[in-house]
Amino acid sequence: MLPIVIVDNEFLTLQYLPDKKMLYHTVHKPIVDDEAFKVPLDAGTEALKKYGVIKWLSDDRLNGPLSPTFLEWSAKDWQPRTIAGGWKFWANVVPSAMVAAGTLMPVIDNLFEMGLRMALFSDLDKAFEWLEGAKV
Repeated sequence: MLPIVIVDNEFLTLQYLPDKKMLYHTVHKPIVDDEAFKVPLDAGTEALKKYGVIKWLSDDRLNGPLSPTFLEWSAKDWQPRTIAGGWKFWANVVPSAMVAAGTLMPVIDNLFEMGLRMALFSDLDKAFEWLEGAKV
């Protein structure tokens, strides 16, 4: 089956992959405006619930550092809503720049505490492989 495009803009493409039963987003360039990242993530939460998805693959290699206000919104609003919606597994292909990758650590720590199982990758194929093998 063909991917279902949920969001496609200059910063990010978010798709539902019916054959893999997962959401998959690719960042095209650093997202410096919080709203430009919040809107697709909220759309992903709705798609996760709509399609009964429990897996999400993030290709964040081209993203930049996450702002403190974005991290706060993510921890207090988006993460709990998305986990409540059924999210169980996250594979994240992280940016190579350590500054950008380092801003993910609070997100990762918080999600782990809420029960999400995740793995970080530098290789997209390995991330797909891990996520496809993840079982509840």
